[in-house]
Amino acid sequence: MKLLSIAIPSYNSAAYLGRCIDSLIVGGEDVEIIVVNDGSTDETSAIAHKYSERFPSIVKVIDKPNGGHGSAVNAGLEAASGMYYKVVDSDDWVKESAYMAILDKLRELSGSDKVLDMLISNFVYEKEGADKKKVMRFGHALPQDELFTWNDVGHFHKGQYILMHSVIFRTKLLRECGLKLPEHTFYVDNIFVFEPLPYVKNMYYMDVNFYRYFIGRDDQSVNEKVMISRIDQQLRVNRIMIDYMKENKRKIFANKRLKNYMINYLDIITTISSIMLILSGTSENLQKKKDLWDYLKNSDSYIFYRLRLGLLGNTMNLPGRGGRKVSVEGYRIAQRFFKFN
Repeated sequence: MKLLSIAIPSYNSAAYLGRCIDSLIVGGEDVEIIVVNDGSTDETSAIAHKYSERFPSIVKVIDKPNGGHGSAVNAGLEAASGMYYKVVDSDDWVKESAYMAILDKLRELSGSDKVLDMLISNFVYEKEGADKKKVMRFGHALPQDELFTWNDVGHFHKGQYILMHSVIFRTKLLRECGLKLPEHTFYVDNIFVFEPLPYVKNMYYMDVNFYRYFIGRDDQSVNEKVMISRIDQQLRVNRIMIDYMKENKRKIFANKRLKNYMINYLDIITTISSIMLILSGTSENLQKKKDLWDYLKNSDSYIFYRLRLGLLGNTMNLPGRGGRKVSVEGYRIAQRFFKFN
């Protein structure tokens, strides 16, 4: 069995894929790199197969019809033979020194009496054109360099949460929790780091800048204009997360820290949906915003009021044009601070 399986969902990634694989191949024989070619029409498949020919015991390639990011993550998980599972997007890369430290820690913890479910590390916003790189750290909220549980988790900053870039899950846990991401839908990475959480018992946080998240391109899914054009997919993910909270409420609410974290995460995603709908400026999308909050209220009144009366939810629902302006200004402040989009 491999120590770590790394899935690389790839669609028309010829310009970036080599850099991504090169950063991962140094992990050696403990690592399995699964390039999932999701119906690309460029040289993505050819590049991946060249690496597989050079490193047949490390790199494997899955060529499949286009199904979207979630479909590629699902295919990688199904094929994974590693004890742990990581997703690295094809236009991103990792820092070698942090990578080596993480592999050493996974080897150590794989022989521990306590089973590690989720390892967390930092990620860096590699924003195109930015002189200064924003590093997302979690040391204020998570114990460092020790196994811990949800009972040990502190308070995250408002608007901060753990992204897919930060996590390595135990492969068996992902399978046991029945994780399956929707196809032909963007923004499913939020589901990937949301639905497994009630099954996570033991965690470990390393304060190393491992993942390099390449953003700032006009065609990127997190680009503001692109997000608005795909708002229905964002809303689909948002509703899936609402449904999951409702259906798994007993398990989630059994631990106060887990409950608070997941509610705050849902708060952030619902805020992003609301802001994109406001920014679009259309009456149709303002109605979709109302429909989203009505959907939440009808699904679970407690969670609705937690979000509605919280700082983010309260700001998102200020009435009238003036209220929407305040909402957008709050979003812009967060955007400048966290360097996303």
